Amino acid sequence: MAKILIADDDPTILSLLNKILISKGYEVQLAEHGGVAEKLLKSEKFDLLISDIKMDPVDGMQLLRRTRQLRPHVGAIMLTAYATVATAVEAMKEGAFDYIPKPFKIDELLATVKRALDYQKSLQEQIGGDSHIEAKKFFGNIVAESDQMINVCEMIKRVAPTKTTIMITGESGTGKELVAEAVHSYSARSEGPFIPVNCAALPENLIESELFGHTKGAFTGASATKEGLFEAAKGGTLFLDEINSIPHALQSKLLRAIQNKKIRKVGGTEEYDVDVRILAASNRNLETMVKEGTFREDLFYRLSVISIDIPPLKQRPDDILPLAQHFITQELDVGQPFPKMDNAVLSILQNYAWPGNVRELQNVIQHCLTFLSDDKITKETLPSKLIVSYEENPGAQTAALTGEFEKGKSLKAFLRAKEKEYLKTVIDSMGGDKVAAAKELDISLATLYRKLPEDEQNAEG
Repeated sequence: MAKILIADDDPTILSLLNKILISKGYEVQLAEHGGVAEKLLKSEKFDLLISDIKMDPVDGMQLLRRTRQLRPHVGAIMLTAYATVATAVEAMKEGAFDYIPKPFKIDELLATVKRALDYQKSLQEQIGGDSHIEAKKFFGNIVAESDQMINVCEMIKRVAPTKTTIMITGESGTGKELVAEAVHSYSARSEGPFIPVNCAALPENLIESELFGHTKGAFTGASATKEGLFEAAKGGTLFLDEINSIPHALQSKLLRAIQNKKIRKVGGTEEYDVDVRILAASNRNLETMVKEGTFREDLFYRLSVISIDIPPLKQRPDDILPLAQHFITQELDVGQPFPKMDNAVLSILQNYAWPGNVRELQNVIQHCLTFLSDDKITKETLPSKLIVSYEENPGAQTAALTGEFEKGKSLKAFLRAKEKEYLKTVIDSMGGDKVAAAKELDISLATLYRKLPEDEQNAEG
């Protein structure tokens, strides 16, 4: 039976939780505050942590961060008073599985505990028992199993504490806003507002007013002076998504606001100081737009002091299954058991091109859970376009997962074996030319060699 650590500085709550969980057969260890819990985490193994957020001298948020460092595979449920629900949501961004408001209902508590334990167990089974898999879920919500996304997360850690303007690039649906949120959360401005704005969604005649505000009577319908997004983000971060959509005529005013940290409202003459960090994103190549004359060169260089590029999902297949797991647990209802994926689904997900990237994968998981049957995600629950794409791709079917898993063999080990089979097939089809094979697979030559068995790596030596 699972072993649960409970941390709370209220003896009544500790006693109640102890009785409830022991009555259900769980093994329970109690800690009267976060400091005691941290010592227990260092010396003993646990499957789940249940912690109050408000504790002295070590609070629940500090304990959660230490748990992620000491025991990354341990799930965490946070207890919170209604007044601190916002803090609880922040805890989930730090990697907590869920939160339960006080006073809690016993059935809700037990259902959440079961769901958290089921999720952790399923994660270990389906990802291959890798105890460090949770450590690769960065900043609470960025799943990074692939080398490419781990590099993105390392870049976020380095640049978040700086004051530098950052450009985030990548195809639509790759998670640019999630990266921007992570930069904000780990910056000195994390206590200030994070305001995202999709520039492409703003009518062209209103963009200037939305960004900089307007004075009363500045135009028809301006019945009162309005604060712009630059002012609303004071002390925090303004994320300008799809900045490539900003009209050329407005780009000079945007450049001036970023350089001088001053704005002027539409219809006004007075300048206002603005204290805001700018993060920008584009799904188009801005250098190409500069050459075309549709994007100012000086604005491009001002925004691109540091650039973070997010690769499309098809170039990082190692992230597909962990992301699917992440979206499943986000979508599950309280008390709903964690579903399994059958072999055909795993094969289709791994081999689909994902033109809509991570956002499309999330939509696919929502579709699967809507049509779930017997707590199992099967081929029949997938959107038809994935099945059609798979059946029309002979290369994908060469690497198909068929039959049952070998007993005692983890999914991750099974997938790696099939991956090596597919790599060999592609290399053979290229006459043994590994450079051509890497190009065909859309991976680097270094990645190809890393994935090959040692005897294959040394075949040319």
